[in-house]
Amino acid sequence: YDSAISYKDDPSVPMNGFFANLKPIDGAIDAFIRISEDYDCFFLTTAPWSNPYALTDKRLWVENHLGVSAFKKLITSHRKDLLIGDYLIDDRKVNGAEDFIGVHIHFGQGEFKDWKSVVNFLIDSHEKENSSI
Repeated sequence: YDSAISYKDDPSVPMNGFFANLKPIDGAIDAFIRISEDYDCFFLTTAPWSNPYALTDKRLWVENHLGVSAFKKLITSHRKDLLIGDYLIDDRKVNGAEDFIGVHIHFGQGEFKDWKSVVNFLIDSHEKENSSI
């Protein structure tokens, strides 16, 4: 959430609504729409223990930006390594992301610096997988 001052950094910023009001990262909405054409996508998020509004805010964010069908695919967990999937797109390596069984796409780092690079990687991976069938 680089686009906003966090309640963690400034106690005058209210916790309630913080996550619900964040702006999407450039390209994120289009990336989700494109990736969803080839993959069954779910949202896996961790909510800060210190913010009792975070779970609701994150659900509202997904609904507001991606619709009702998307928020029904929202999963919250502090142990991302317990879930099963082919890919995990995450901007951090904490909460089990580093131990995820599938491929951890470390968003914002290395070859995955932006949504365009993530989409290109996933499209290429999908095409390679389907061409070998």
